[in-house]
Amino acid sequence: MTDHNGKEAIARNEIKRVFGTPEGEDNVSLFVTHHLDELSSEEWREVCGAGTPSAQQILSSLALVSKWSSQDSEIIDIFDFSLPKNTTQYVISVAFDGDDISKITMES
Repeated sequence: MTDHNGKEAIARNEIKRVFGTPEGEDNVSLFVTHHLDELSSEEWREVCGAGTPSAQQILSSLALVSKWSSQDSEIIDIFDFSLPKNTTQYVISVAFDGDDISKITMES
């Protein structure tokens, strides 16, 4: 069984992998394009250090904002990532089933 830190790393890698693919269209890609349209250059500079960040800069800046168990157990299986500094109410949520990712969603 993978520990919390290992699952967080797996989740971050999967978020980056699915960006720009059909698999990431309704979650990771939507998160990036939505925020590129909504945030000003000044806000992006605060978040990413660049006025017009690349998708990879945005995804690399994601902060883990919560992790929890979807069941009544002590096994952490949901990891929520968002832009740092409470920039947005939206999160990219990565759910695990055991050691495997079962779904990635964009939620608010």
